[in-house]
Amino acid sequence: MSDPNIKRASLAEIRKMKEAGELFHDPDAHAGEDLGPEFWAKAKVEAPRKARSVHLKLDPDVFDYFYKQSKGKGHLTRMQNVLKAYVNAHR
Repeated sequence: MSDPNIKRASLAEIRKMKEAGELFHDPDAHAGEDLGPEFWAKAKVEAPRKARSVHLKLDPDVFDYFYKQSKGKGHLTRMQNVLKAYVNAHR
């Protein structure tokens, strides 16, 4: 979780916050956009695609760059995100 606005809390902590009145819920809040029957008539359920495991040889400079950027943790995820961004940009 990298979003600085998101705080982790245990269920016990959340219950304490609720009892202390620190949690706010607006019962009159707008429910959001109604998608309507036209949307649901065209909607399709798609099963998630399973990731493939591959063996990949990388140039040491490339590997070191991502490893240092991630401080040794999450470097493979970072590489995956860069590759995915490249694919999306070239579709």
